Amino acid sequence: MQLVSDLDATTLRVLQQKAAAETGVSVYFSDTLLPDGSMGPEMAVIPPGWFEIGSPESENGRLPEESPCKLVEVSRAYAIGRFTITAEQWDVFARATGFRPGRELIWPKGREPIVNVRTPDILKYIAWLSRSTGFHYRLPTEAEWEYAARAGTRGAFHFGDDVSCKDVLYRSIFPMPDQKTGRSWRLFPRCAPMNWAMEVGTKPPNLWGLHDVHGNVWEVTATPWKPDHVMTPADAHQVLHPGKNVRIVTKGGSWFDPAASSRSASRWPRMTDELDVNLGFRVVRELALR
Repeated sequence: MQLVSDLDATTLRVLQQKAAAETGVSVYFSDTLLPDGSMGPEMAVIPPGWFEIGSPESENGRLPEESPCKLVEVSRAYAIGRFTITAEQWDVFARATGFRPGRELIWPKGREPIVNVRTPDILKYIAWLSRSTGFHYRLPTEAEWEYAARAGTRGAFHFGDDVSCKDVLYRSIFPMPDQKTGRSWRLFPRCAPMNWAMEVGTKPPNLWGLHDVHGNVWEVTATPWKPDHVMTPADAHQVLHPGKNVRIVTKGGSWFDPAASSRSASRWPRMTDELDVNLGFRVVRELALR
């Protein structure tokens, strides 16, 4: 068993290209929305492999709910959105289905991430997307999300352990905590503070082509919230039955939160019916071997 974090960048890209070839799609692709012929979300192929979910005790900014680190297998290739779903993509769904947001809600526009939508409405969007393309779309599990976001890395971020607001949109007055004391500290922001999410794709992608996995908006997953990784399945694609649990795992941090919240391992519980101006989602599409 070899962890993807033991592989170099060239090998990781080759694995992605091989997975795309074996499943009959391009590394990056979009499905056609029927019957109007417009294009669905842009997807990136993610190859199978093994990785460690969670963060080690030595990681700056970590929280107890990110432990213990646990080996997880991604047993098959899948595709995940290169970007979170945008307002303009949501508008296509709204026109087709008659969805109307509450009048009191602040609403994004264009290529800004769609926010202020509840998980039940997100699932309606995904069901419509599946019907409109003829392919099976769904929310990612927490493990699928973190594996794709890391793209073979083990650091706090896909580009290393240090972060600035040039790389990630977070609340700039709350940079990473002091490495020695672990305490949050403030400084005059080096970047202008933002009061709303940026358009998707503004920040550089990771090695597998995913944008905005750190910061911008929190992202909904299909995984019911647990207070740690003790019960995290060894199969990345498995979703535990929620039982009476009404909370889900969200990933990625946001423009409203400290830098530490945007680390790959960071996780936060949200209610399934929660609305927020910093909460969005990206989708997964199942792939089949040719």
